[in-house]
Amino acid sequence: MKSEVDFADLVRPSLPRLYGMARRLVGDEAEDMVQETLISAYRCVGQLQDLQAIQSWLTAILVNLCRDRWRAAKRQVEEVSIDDADDFSLYRHLVQEDPFPYSDSLHLDFMGLFGRDDVHAVLVAMPEIYRGPLVLHYIEGFATKEIARLLSVPLGTVLARLHRGRKLFERGLWDYAEREGLLTTEAAP
Repeated sequence: MKSEVDFADLVRPSLPRLYGMARRLVGDEAEDMVQETLISAYRCVGQLQDLQAIQSWLTAILVNLCRDRWRAAKRQVEEVSIDDADDFSLYRHLVQEDPFPYSDSLHLDFMGLFGRDDVHAVLVAMPEIYRGPLVLHYIEGFATKEIARLLSVPLGTVLARLHRGRKLFERGLWDYAEREGLLTTEAAP
């Protein structure tokens, strides 16, 4: 690197994606995480051999910092038993509660209740152990093998966390909709 300007020019295109990912992973601490990511990247930018890989390199740094922060915050991981996660079925709740009488598309009508901020609120309320893989897979588009490598966990663990995470996310959506009054007849489409 010739100067600080070169580093700034190099990372600037990646900032919106980094911030968006950090916001989904750690919520209100996103700016701090991006700043820590940039500081870490600046310290070892000389080790980067392929400048075309800057975005994936920065992503890996961000994910590692998030993982370290989660570990430091809780030495005990907040896991949810498989029974708790698997007992909930969004479809079953929609059918039983029938918040959309005469609907032929229950899931779509239900999902239509949520705005971007609502989904974000549900996501950041989830335990990090499940939020991380969900964000990396469904929002950032990483393959499960890549997530396993980024999080330093076995592939089977990632698959289990994705399964439980989806179930917890469905339950979180339902609970959020009830709590926020989204299921009332006035709020329903």
